[in-house]
Amino acid sequence: MESLKDAVSGWVQEAKKNAGWILALGVVTLIAGLLAMAAPLFTGLTVTVVIGFALVIAGFARTVGAFHAGSFGQGALAFIGAILTLVAGVILATRPGVGLASLTLLLGAYLLVDGIAGCVLAFRVRPEKGWGWMLFSAAMAFVLGILLLKDWPLSGAWAIGTLVGVNLVFAGFSLISVGATGRALARKLS
Repeated sequence: MESLKDAVSGWVQEAKKNAGWILALGVVTLIAGLLAMAAPLFTGLTVTVVIGFALVIAGFARTVGAFHAGSFGQGALAFIGAILTLVAGVILATRPGVGLASLTLLLGAYLLVDGIAGCVLAFRVRPEKGWGWMLFSAAMAFVLGILLLKDWPLSGAWAIGTLVGVNLVFAGFSLISVGATGRALARKLS
């Protein structure tokens, strides 16, 4: 029984230590989200460049993989895909304004289609509980998609950065909540 008490005591100490880190990470994430929303163009361009570099790395990796494909047919298709990935990455990394406009166009189209599909789904499940919230969420996605596309390419200056910022703010609040709960539980157990 004494080893169980020691194990619980050790866990409580770890929970206290980690809760503080989670709280700190939540505060930093929240601040990053607020900064991203305060400077959405900078945030959007930064996200575009990061995606561009990720695609460049993936393009190089796929190129290497294409040469190890084993046959000319499979290798040629893999090589074409690798080159397209590499070119897309170079364009996004070196021309982030064009990339940001393209990402905004894709996001607007996605939200429009997702909104339509969500409305159809909501009406299919209609009298079930919660169908109204599904419809509301789908309608909001549709409206946001229209707003992004209506003001495109100007919406690129704010859309991606603002959405990343909002996501970071909610993630920050979530981490703060988890950290505070962990800290309170650790205090209660000790």
